[in-house]
Amino acid sequence: MPPKRTFAALVAAATAAGTLAGAGTASAHQRPDSALAFDRTATYPVFQNRPAGEDPATATVAEISAVSEDGRTLVYTDALARRIGFLDISDAGRPRGLGTLSLVELGNAEDEPTSVAVVGEYVLVVVNTSASYTDPSGRLDVIALRTRKRVASYDLGGQPDSIAISKGKRYAAIAIENERDEEATPPGGEEGDLPQAPAGFVQIVDLAGKSPASWRTRPVPLTTAGGKALPALAAAGITEPTDPEPEYVSINGRDQLAVTLQENNGMVLVDLPSGRITKAFSTGTASVKGIDTVEDGVIDLTGSITDTPREPDATGWIDDRYLATANEGDWRGGTRGWSIFDSRTGRVAWDAGNSYERLAVKYGLHNEGRAEKKGTEPEGLAIARFNGVPYAFVGSERSNFVAVYDLSKPTAPVFRQVLATTNGPEGLLPIPSRNLLAVSSEEDDATALVRASVSLFKLGKSTPAFPSIVSASGHDGTPIGWGALGALSAAGGRPHQLYAATDAAYSTTRILTIDTASSPAVINKALTVKDAAGKPVGYDAEGIFARPQGGFWLSVEGATGAENKLVRLDSSGVTRQVVALPADVAAGLAKQGFEGVTATTDSRGREAVWAALQREVAGDPAGVVRIGRYDVATGTWSWYGYRLETTTTPGDWLGLSEITVVGDRLAVIERDKLNGPNAKIKRIYTVEMPRTAAAPGPLRVLPKTLAHDVLPDLRATNGWTQEKLEGLTVGGDGRVYAITDNDALNDATGETAFLRLGSVQRVFGHS
Repeated sequence: MPPKRTFAALVAAATAAGTLAGAGTASAHQRPDSALAFDRTATYPVFQNRPAGEDPATATVAEISAVSEDGRTLVYTDALARRIGFLDISDAGRPRGLGTLSLVELGNAEDEPTSVAVVGEYVLVVVNTSASYTDPSGRLDVIALRTRKRVASYDLGGQPDSIAISKGKRYAAIAIENERDEEATPPGGEEGDLPQAPAGFVQIVDLAGKSPASWRTRPVPLTTAGGKALPALAAAGITEPTDPEPEYVSINGRDQLAVTLQENNGMVLVDLPSGRITKAFSTGTASVKGIDTVEDGVIDLTGSITDTPREPDATGWIDDRYLATANEGDWRGGTRGWSIFDSRTGRVAWDAGNSYERLAVKYGLHNEGRAEKKGTEPEGLAIARFNGVPYAFVGSERSNFVAVYDLSKPTAPVFRQVLATTNGPEGLLPIPSRNLLAVSSEEDDATALVRASVSLFKLGKSTPAFPSIVSASGHDGTPIGWGALGALSAAGGRPHQLYAATDAAYSTTRILTIDTASSPAVINKALTVKDAAGKPVGYDAEGIFARPQGGFWLSVEGATGAENKLVRLDSSGVTRQVVALPADVAAGLAKQGFEGVTATTDSRGREAVWAALQREVAGDPAGVVRIGRYDVATGTWSWYGYRLETTTTPGDWLGLSEITVVGDRLAVIERDKLNGPNAKIKRIYTVEMPRTAAAPGPLRVLPKTLAHDVLPDLRATNGWTQEKLEGLTVGGDGRVYAITDNDALNDATGETAFLRLGSVQRVFGHS
């Protein structure tokens, strides 16, 4: 057995080999503290913090967050529900809801919180009160953290976005965006174009004095009094300097404010004591190769973008000279990465190139549905120092992760790890005093049971639970694209090798080889499945079995009953046989058909294929699903029954999602349709494996025995409990493995849990 490599060692080796290749590949320089890593301690769904009596399906999100000075009370904005929320994070493993404060109590039902900060005993809530795009307005409410009563309020004179507090707590700075109407057409322009008056500006709040009543505001105009462009912005090449639309603010140790002008692809620096603009510069364009730019159901890293504006959203000072930007893009741009600028010159000191986008691919978080748009869309960014080491945290809005970098050398970031989040990570809040990072997510979909949350990560020496599986890269640094791994099989004769197959989330089916000797497991090969004519084909492969005779069986789920089939492939992935369901069985199926597949070969060389149907066939007893036995020699099917558990959750159903041989029994996965805190049934049962075909007549229900409850294993990652536990096998090393289907991020967080459940003896009670 080859030596097991740790997560840190695997990342270091991959980085040194150039697996994150691109114009801005992160340096392979390693520091003595490289063994430290952030590990997720909790994921708190914020719908659990809703007011009493509110429907739990009501949309509620967590966008931007702040924390009390003792690091124990987290405050987040919920723009959808028009309120701010409070969490007790004293125990980082068990966040506790402390309730919410509705803006109705402070203003009216249409007020919307856009950002939040904490200064001493006060919460500063930035509120959008705009009646329209052409009549923007806003205010700053100062709330006592202990009593949640408003103690002061300031008119901001426009529609606010973000807020930042200076390190000495002498100043607050607020971006007054006065955002454009994407459906409005300015004279001579196109729909959504700039300029659209009134212009945005920056509001400085002087926090002098203990009482908020003594604070004062000072506007910093970014246009002339008559609405014309300031010479500094015009000279910098800002896209439309008469309509700057400031987005995000950050303050360094010398009280210099950096302001991103996202739609204008620019940056402005302001001296806070004087309120004077000291510099303005364009954030420029980037050409990026080796990314996926076509939404075609194929992860193809041969695309490129050329001279694309960065259009940065979040920004953060690394030190008093260098600052970083997350280049999300808006209407004209977005370069799928992040950059570091020298504030003295306004020039790019470092750029991520394609490396950030390729992280999504390597970690199974590539969002194919965004390939033609802005890809990963890096939106959030935070800089903080932990144990003396400066870190950058860069959040992907569309691929649901945060990448962590060591910034010990500001112009040569060192990639450290990826943190999996729930959907739409927006607020990144480092809490260095407690070695914590809080991530608040803005996407909430109760119908898909994917809810907005606050996740907590702690820096320590433990090996992080995520990732449990990644892909390797070729000699050119291109990672193998993967996702939707709902099928799993052992590889005969190779004790540390498994096979998985992609399903209909992708237009072409591939069989992926997994090396389990490393931790995390590594996908190191990909085989394209082909039809009988040798052309790439897309099957909805829900099950895979590697035949000892060579090649594979796939169980293919159909959109209709008649489209369900078994497919036999040769070792090169070419289709050699297609086995249809019997017409009477096919006619009784709805959308849920074939799931898992496995096979046995007896001493005479007779092969029997076993396949599980996910749901009941019409006309069968309620709650009984079918396990099919296909005799390859005779070409005949016979059927047995399996009785499901019951569920009382509205909209839920139970079904089978895998089948595999374990000794003289068949092991199946039975699961519900639920995820997150609602998930209840993710179990492995075993049934006898009949040695002969089933007798005609009513289905004989095979008695089942619970072998292993997988729900605790899924919850042990401290993340969002995944719905689709769909792959199960016993490897040649005698270990039991399971995997979740991440649905290629469609109505899912995108995280894949590759589970090592223990020895076959431990899980099933025998060797």
